Amino acid sequence: MTYRIIYRETPTVPATSAEEFSQEHQALGRARELLEAGEHHGVAVDDGRGNTLHGVRLQLKLGGFKGD
Repeated sequence: MTYRIIYRETPTVPATSAEEFSQEHQALGRARELLEAGEHHGVAVDDGRGNTLHGVRLQLKLGGFKGD
C-alpha cells in the first residue's frame, strides 16, 4: 500500500506538495518531521483507501497532542 503525505508550504498559498511512502511508519515519521519543523501547514496522511489523518487525529496518532 502507498501512504501519501500532503502539505502546504504556507497558509496563504493553496498549492500543495505531496510525498509517497511504502510503509505507514515512514509516512508518519515524515509527517512528524513536518509538524515539528512548524514550517508547513495542512499536513495530512492518506493511506490510499480513503482514510486520511489530519489535525488533531494526526497529532493523536503521532502521540504529540499536548492538550494545552
